[in-house]
Amino acid sequence: MLARATRRHSACRRLQQSQRFGPVQQRWASSLPMNTVVLFVPQQEAWVVERMGRYHRILEPGLNFLIPVLDRVRYVQSLKEIVIDVPEQSAVSLDNVTLQIDGVLYLRILDPFKASYGVEDPEYAVTQLAQTTMRSELGKLTLDKVFRERESLNSNIVHSINQASDEWGIRCLRYEIKDISVPPRVKESMQMQVEAERKKRATVLESEGTRESAINVAEGRKQAQILASEGEKAEQINKAAGEAQAVLAIAEAKAKAIRLLSEALTEQNGNAAASLSVAEQYVSAFSNLAKQTNTVLLPSNTGDVTGMVTQAMTIYSQLAKTTPAGSSAAAAEEKAELPDGLASAEEQRTE
Repeated sequence: MLARATRRHSACRRLQQSQRFGPVQQRWASSLPMNTVVLFVPQQEAWVVERMGRYHRILEPGLNFLIPVLDRVRYVQSLKEIVIDVPEQSAVSLDNVTLQIDGVLYLRILDPFKASYGVEDPEYAVTQLAQTTMRSELGKLTLDKVFRERESLNSNIVHSINQASDEWGIRCLRYEIKDISVPPRVKESMQMQVEAERKKRATVLESEGTRESAINVAEGRKQAQILASEGEKAEQINKAAGEAQAVLAIAEAKAKAIRLLSEALTEQNGNAAASLSVAEQYVSAFSNLAKQTNTVLLPSNTGDVTGMVTQAMTIYSQLAKTTPAGSSAAAAEEKAELPDGLASAEEQRTE
């Protein structure tokens, strides 16, 4: 009577669950078999046998024998991996957003004895545990993290289910979230947020492009200025070198001219030629008066060209006399410094 009442209660619960969430998948591989003395147990199934209403043993796959009337197959457990659809339910995230979420639960019976006697309806118990655990885990996350950390959410749900289902002989292998539905207004806000993020990213990329362009332009100008300064420097160096060479050439030409002039003055009638040259320069200088400035200084005897030439030649003659005298004094000093024998030899050579 008690077993019949228990079966009736389980059937009523499954009926209520099917009316609420849809049809529930049956986890039994076959219906309860009758005791025919000789029984053949299929592979991946475990038959729980009771003898006179008390647990006796579990039949292994293959050939098995039972005592009529005394033995009875009470439970048939499937050892295959079982897939259970977790019905859609509502949950509230950490930032107070109501979500509609469902999933798929994969589990396997490891201990047929605990699955048969540890809980009345293992499938219903695991489904309810998965739903409550899902709501609890979603309450710890914000809406953005729910979508980003779905894998960690699944692993946390599996861990929580396994902690509670060890006493039932059931092992949860994995849990997968099928679908997450958000309210329409929240979906619109998320869409606006995505569009704003894309616009922000486009603006940032455009600003970075502008910055890179400005940097490249500035770098180009910098290199152009450096090259221009180096070119100007090289030009100034070349110009200075050319001017130095020109100054040297002018000095050499002037020295050569002075040397030729001195040689010409030592020749016959050299003084007359010098007087003629001074007279020509004097006349040429008067032709350039008052061309550069309005201030002009003139000597008192401007028209006396002969006097000016005579004065210039007198100055030249005095300079010429001063130079040989300086040369004789220098030679006397050199002779005084020489020994007596060398000095007398030098005098004889000079005579």
